[in-house]
Amino acid sequence: MRMSQSTFTILLGGELQITNRLRDAISGSRFIAADGGIRHAAALGVVPELWVGDFDSTPDDLESAFPDVPKQPYPAAKASTDGEIAVSEAIARGAKRLVLAGALAGERSDHAIQHLLYAVSLAEKGYDLLLTSGNEEAVPLVGGAIELDLPPDSLFSVPGFSELRCLTIENARYPLANFHLPFGSSRTISNVAMGKVRFSLESGRAVVLARPYDLSGV
Repeated sequence: MRMSQSTFTILLGGELQITNRLRDAISGSRFIAADGGIRHAAALGVVPELWVGDFDSTPDDLESAFPDVPKQPYPAAKASTDGEIAVSEAIARGAKRLVLAGALAGERSDHAIQHLLYAVSLAEKGYDLLLTSGNEEAVPLVGGAIELDLPPDSLFSVPGFSELRCLTIENARYPLANFHLPFGSSRTISNVAMGKVRFSLESGRAVVLARPYDLSGV
């Protein structure tokens, strides 16, 4: 399969389930590993073009498993996370689309929250973002429109990181039209897809958090 020069998958340290949707999302992409996220390279059968981080969460056996991957070490006391450093390297290499694999699950909820916030800030700069754990996916929603191809009856939510103005959700069990969502409201939590779901937003910052394999909304 032809490799995309502008799509990068960043292998992060959170949990990652190998699903068909995950494989489709990363197909043809280039790879950069952030510290212990290198373990996902073995599971996916890929070889990253770069490996960055302070390597404080990388077991010795993984270091020896990828001897030819260029390593870019950083001190543990640094101003950015390993994931942000990896994204910066991808952007410097021409990334326009970023898949943050292992971004949503794991022992560090602070990292998961930061990945979501960082993804929203990148989306505001024009980058195309997908965050995934394999079983769960997140896509930033800022001013504009997006469409997500979700299995019918699968669950999704739209948590807002600010108040949301003129939010529209189409092709869902609970549609909205030009809705004003106050900051902190739970109105947009737990909706059900009816197939391809369309979202639009006049202003605000949010993510669409989807569970494509969770059909408990049936």
